[in-house]
Amino acid sequence: MAGVEPCRGFVDALRARATAGSAAIIAEVKRKSPSAGWMRPEYASEGFVPEDIAQAYERAGAAAISCLTDGPFFGGDASYIGRIKQRVSLPVLRKDFVVDVWQVFESRVMGADAVLLMAECLGPGALEECAAAAVELGLGVLLEIHDEANFERALGVFGSHPGAMLLGVNNRDLSTMKVDLSHTLRLAGRVPDAGWLVSESGIRTPQDLAALRACGVRMALVGEYMMKQPEPGKALEALLGEGGPEAEAK
Repeated sequence: MAGVEPCRGFVDALRARATAGSAAIIAEVKRKSPSAGWMRPEYASEGFVPEDIAQAYERAGAAAISCLTDGPFFGGDASYIGRIKQRVSLPVLRKDFVVDVWQVFESRVMGADAVLLMAECLGPGALEECAAAAVELGLGVLLEIHDEANFERALGVFGSHPGAMLLGVNNRDLSTMKVDLSHTLRLAGRVPDAGWLVSESGIRTPQDLAALRACGVRMALVGEYMMKQPEPGKALEALLGEGGPEAEAK
């Protein structure tokens, strides 16, 4: 796309970190959520500086950044992606409610390196259309499911674009907001290679990363837990302290 810098390799960055034996974390910059409200009181005002948070994540060992751009529900903004990319070298995922293919093109114009596509938000035809458009534009894709009824069709789309996307498992049931990490553990046995799975929501401790690693999952998206801490970067360091390659070498 003319006038837009090439995408940073989202899938490659995560896979390289994971296959090297590390926990590959997509660290999320999230200001608020519909269920939890403001992550911290100061984020309701000028206390929220997304690029500072992203830079702290990079220093702490993140493999990629996830950035919320939805305003009404998450307090996000499209400008956050550019601000973050000026300060970090990591690929940046645009996390938003994508319901139409034009938003995929919009994500590329924003400067995102990857886009979240939720099977729960996109019908079969729309999911494939958005995935194909993202791949054509050079965007990485995090293809997310929660409902097992969507699992097979998501696998079909995933298999149509080998190497271009990761399959995310959201451990949060959006109808009840209940989080269950074992959701990833159950679904990991239903894919040919769990090394392409990203576990989302409910990861808080090194023990959680160890449980995922035991079933072949080395990639995770972590946001709310770290964003609620006074120093999100320090929280990521603590999470990786026992779950990273150093701990595996012990």
